[in-house]
Amino acid sequence: MKILWGVNALLLFVVVILSSVIFAELFKEPSTTMKLDPSNPSERVIAKMGEKTITSEELNRQLLQKHGRELLNQMVDHEVIRMEGNAEGVTVTEDEINRELKRMQQGYDSETQFYESMNEQLGFTPEALRTDVYNKLLLEKLATRSITITDGQVDTYILAHPDEFSSPIQLRLQQIVVSSKEQTDKIAADLNKGMDFAQVAKNRSLDDATRNKGGDLGWLDENDPFMATSIMSAAKQLKVGEVSKPVFFNGNYYILKLKELKEDSKAKKDELKEMVRKEMALREAPPLKDVIAKLRERWKVSITF
Repeated sequence: MKILWGVNALLLFVVVILSSVIFAELFKEPSTTMKLDPSNPSERVIAKMGEKTITSEELNRQLLQKHGRELLNQMVDHEVIRMEGNAEGVTVTEDEINRELKRMQQGYDSETQFYESMNEQLGFTPEALRTDVYNKLLLEKLATRSITITDGQVDTYILAHPDEFSSPIQLRLQQIVVSSKEQTDKIAADLNKGMDFAQVAKNRSLDDATRNKGGDLGWLDENDPFMATSIMSAAKQLKVGEVSKPVFFNGNYYILKLKELKEDSKAKKDELKEMVRKEMALREAPPLKDVIAKLRERWKVSITF
């Protein structure tokens, strides 16, 4: 038994010595023969923690492992889209890219805020965003190249979905609301004396929501569903700066002034129609991921990563 205890003690001592040697090797700094070559960009030290370092090569290896396949797929997709566009003579113009960027900026306070948001959320510089938009528009053109949507179909869709499109005509109105015919006569007298419509509204209008703003209703679509038809009909008869005759509605008299008028230009109407045409065509087209799959097959894509 004494011999066995002695052997066990000896073995335990050997294990402790070997463990110490192994751990010493693990944590030992690289030997002089393994020093980094500062002239090699891939071995450039980009981070240091005490005696430990991280090199460009180590970072690139980690990035490739985590995001390499996703980025490679994007690069392949963009390339086959461009190859197909060149082969079929399908292109995207600078004007088309600019219009799409303008559309994307809707809802942002400024162009600067839009690009800052794209950079923070998606990591896109303005140049990278333009490239991404180009590839998106080119893919949509390729997907819809054999689909025809007529002007009649576009017009029918717009008429059938008024809630999706703002009216091409907008009116900036002011109003004065009173309860009697006698009051309308007093208002007419004030206006005939040259008093400002906004001041008369502040003095005499019964409408609490607009009185302190000089009766200003803001911009309204010509077919605004929240405005009485009789009131909007009277407003649409006015020229800018003109005041209406009293309009009786719901027990009160409304006197209106057309402050400003906005009407979409023909170019803007045509732009709207083309946007609707594209959306209708995309609904009939196969899913874009299926289009890309066919392009990969056509151009014999092979990925070995």
